[in-house]
Amino acid sequence: MVLYMVDELLLSGHVENIAGFAPFRAGVESITGPLSTQALAAQIFGLFAGLARFTPVFGGLIGDRWLGRKYTIAIGALLMTAGNFAMATERLFLLAVLLMILGAGCMAVNLQSQVGGLYMQGDRRRDDGFQIYYLLLNLGAFFAPILSGWIGQQWNWHAAFASAGFAMLIGLVIYVLGMRDMPADPPRRTQAAPAAKLTAAERRSVLILLALVPLMALFWVAQSQVWNVYNLWVRDHVNLSIYGWSMPVPWLQALDALAPAILVPPVLALWRWQAARGAEPSDIGKMAIGCAIFGVGTLWLAAASWVFGDVARVPLLWAVAFHFLSNAGWVFFVPIAVALFARAAPAKVNAMMLGINSMSVFVGSTISGRIGGFYETMTPANFWLLHTAIIGAGAVIFALLDRPLRRALAR
Repeated sequence: MVLYMVDELLLSGHVENIAGFAPFRAGVESITGPLSTQALAAQIFGLFAGLARFTPVFGGLIGDRWLGRKYTIAIGALLMTAGNFAMATERLFLLAVLLMILGAGCMAVNLQSQVGGLYMQGDRRRDDGFQIYYLLLNLGAFFAPILSGWIGQQWNWHAAFASAGFAMLIGLVIYVLGMRDMPADPPRRTQAAPAAKLTAAERRSVLILLALVPLMALFWVAQSQVWNVYNLWVRDHVNLSIYGWSMPVPWLQALDALAPAILVPPVLALWRWQAARGAEPSDIGKMAIGCAIFGVGTLWLAAASWVFGDVARVPLLWAVAFHFLSNAGWVFFVPIAVALFARAAPAKVNAMMLGINSMSVFVGSTISGRIGGFYETMTPANFWLLHTAIIGAGAVIFALLDRPLRRALAR
């Protein structure tokens, strides 16, 4: 999306066509100050990525208490489908973004709750289940940018978004047809049967999970930048030529989806090997390791400027190596964070707490969008070193809190 905005949508001759964009831009710049085209695109994407992770808080409530998870997911898929089709026209850009934000809010945590519902409380296979869930999710995300990037290069961005709409429509039909084979939704609260109050132990678990949100946001500041300004860095600094053919920038995002699929099996094997010897890290320990590995990845991007300078093109394999480094960190962090919330959150508010987990993505993505505006004024090395410092701080804090948090959640 950020490439679409920078290279086309926000340029003169296009931006005037967006319904409601002038007051929207005025509202954003009343907070941030005047923004260049690139900085505005980064801020818009940061808000989109952040709000798409904020709305799951309400999606979890809707799924837990009113509509049930199955119907909430179906509504979310319908909204996402409509949003992708609306994105195919410049005029409906803001409406499209809103629809996709609302759709993501309905789908994300309720899907995660359905996965968690496949396992009994305390079943260690839950972590593996979430790894498999994300493995399949990333396989889908691998093909999406390849197809949309190719369509965008061959025709235009609008055709690419329309193709995404058709893909979402197919997914919606498959989900609806398979709804009856999914785990039953837990009983919903009614006016005649008010929800039971949380016990003291459950309240303590909720407070601990809430305290983790700002710490997890440190990871998401760096991860969100891979979806955002990293695409501009690739466009400006990476040699995408392969025997005279120029690879579309979005194809590297496809690699960002494929890398976890490659890395999950050996990581699961490592954890089983460690568990057999009583040496498997705790969830918090794994998250600390994930932050540290991802920090090495952003340091690798900074090193590209030191090795090749800011003028020469960085070899494509350098960017490929970054995706495997960053996604090794992702595998240690993201599925484990979701599994931690799914396990530690009380059943009465499980989907809502998974939505609270997404608040860390909201905070991190919003901050990431603001930091993305500095890309034009900072050297690439300093820009990525800043992200190394942020996520490195997360690694240190999680490592220090590993033992006390483990004890607190075990009570």
